[in-house]
Amino acid sequence: MNGITITSESIRTPDAIRLLCALSSELESITGNSGVDSFDANEMDDPRACFAIARDENGAAIGCGAIRPLDMQTAEMKRMYAHPKHAGVGKKVLNFLESKAVEIGFQRIVLETRVVNTQAVEFYLKHGYSIIPNYGKYSERVDAICFEKHLGFSV
Repeated sequence: MNGITITSESIRTPDAIRLLCALSSELESITGNSGVDSFDANEMDDPRACFAIARDENGAAIGCGAIRPLDMQTAEMKRMYAHPKHAGVGKKVLNFLESKAVEIGFQRIVLETRVVNTQAVEFYLKHGYSIIPNYGKYSERVDAICFEKHLGFSV
C-alpha cells in the first residue's frame, strides 16, 4: 500500500462524483439500494464534516469516505468506498477519518450498513466497531445494522 495518500477534498470534484457513483452502484448490487437517499452532499459544507479521497501513486482516486456531525460528540461515517482492486485502502480511509474526527473533537463515530452487506459488517467489526441498537431513521429497519466506535484521545 505504498504510495497511497488520503486527503480531505471537495465532494463536488469529478473524482469524488465518480467514486460516489461506483459506491452507489456496488451498494445497489449488494443490497438493492444505492444509499443515495441517506446522504446529502451539502452536509459536507459543515466545518465539522470531512470528505476524504484515497489516491494511488499515480494520483488516481481509488477510495473515499466521509464523516458528518450528528451532535457535538458524535460523527456519523458515510459513503465509505474502496476500489475492489486496491486491498487495504478502506482501512487507510477509515484510519484517516477516525483521526480527523478526533482532531475535530468528536468522541465517537456511528454508522449504518445493511445486514446483507457482510463484507462491510466484517470490516467494521475487525476495526474495533461494536454493534449498537439502530439509531435515527434506521431504528425500525430490520435490514439495517448500526455500529459505534469510541475514539481515544491523546493529550
